[in-house]
Amino acid sequence: MSTRAHEGSDVTKTIVERNTRQKQAIREAFERAGRPLSTDEVHEEAARTSRGLGLATVYRSIRSLLDDGWLSVVEVPGRNPLYEIAGKGHHHHFSCTTCSRVYELEGCASVNAKLPRGFKATSHDLTFYGTCARCSPQAKATAVRARRSKATL
Repeated sequence: MSTRAHEGSDVTKTIVERNTRQKQAIREAFERAGRPLSTDEVHEEAARTSRGLGLATVYRSIRSLLDDGWLSVVEVPGRNPLYEIAGKGHHHHFSCTTCSRVYELEGCASVNAKLPRGFKATSHDLTFYGTCARCSPQAKATAVRARRSKATL
């Protein structure tokens, strides 16, 4: 007698529903973020809507979404790979040196590099580094003023 679940059984349906629900939560995490995410960021965000979501499931789902062409890998020097929704065309990224978030930049920054004689560039990759709007001194000062004004009300 076999102890394996048969197709169409309640156990199989539960596993398929959970995987579909968890994978959907992972897709929605990327859609809400609107920026490249690390596996830890995906796990944290998707777990908000899919209780019991494990990190191993996140890794498997990301691999599946990469294989399906729904996600693409974002390589930022010195970091583990990040992932973003695929099909956006050529663009670059901005890496905040304060909070470590990475953001997409629309289009391509014009690069007028003078190549040595005989060299021919076939592609390029460009990452900007600095402080994002959320971490900028102006944003922090505005947040402090807002907290102070609420405290006086």
